[in-house]
Amino acid sequence: YPEQTTVQTVLLVIAIVSVPLLLLGKPLHVYLVSRHRRGGYATLGEESESLINAVNTDMEMKSESENAADVSDVFMKQAIHTIEYCLSCISNTASYLRLWALSLAHAQLSEVLWTMVLRQGLGRSGLVYSVLLFAAFAVFAVLTVAILLVMEGLSAFLHALRLHWVEFQSKFYAGSGILFLPFSFTGLDVETLSPPSLHR
Repeated sequence: YPEQTTVQTVLLVIAIVSVPLLLLGKPLHVYLVSRHRRGGYATLGEESESLINAVNTDMEMKSESENAADVSDVFMKQAIHTIEYCLSCISNTASYLRLWALSLAHAQLSEVLWTMVLRQGLGRSGLVYSVLLFAAFAVFAVLTVAILLVMEGLSAFLHALRLHWVEFQSKFYAGSGILFLPFSFTGLDVETLSPPSLHR
């Protein structure tokens, strides 16, 4: 379409700009929230101010060191998530390029079958060439169905299915839940399963 280059450029710029936002967004938010919480102490009377100032300074130093540790911990975790996200985006894009390669292979195979098989029979006229054209079309039809429709279609289907399960679903699916335990007779009590005796 005519505006494809513009759309691709805008999407690429958005993806590149979102990396620093992803890296620094949460640590800056945590830092600003913790800094906002530290401010706003109420003033006390002069007689108790000197005693509380010593305790207050001690608590501020402790909270600042804990705060710095929290912000650095959040920053490290966010850096790891950002690196993992960027690598998975590149990897998933490369994986989806396989479908593009399959479409190129499909186009080339179609052209080869047309050029090498059916076009040869269409170039001549006469009774003998009409029979050859019939045979060439039969070969063309069999190869088209066998190679292009069945093999290429199955290959594209399997690639797309694998990409959706592995790359796409990895963003949403978390394998947490109840472990599946199939039914087994070995874990059952034999006495409770035996039928009641008929002899009284």
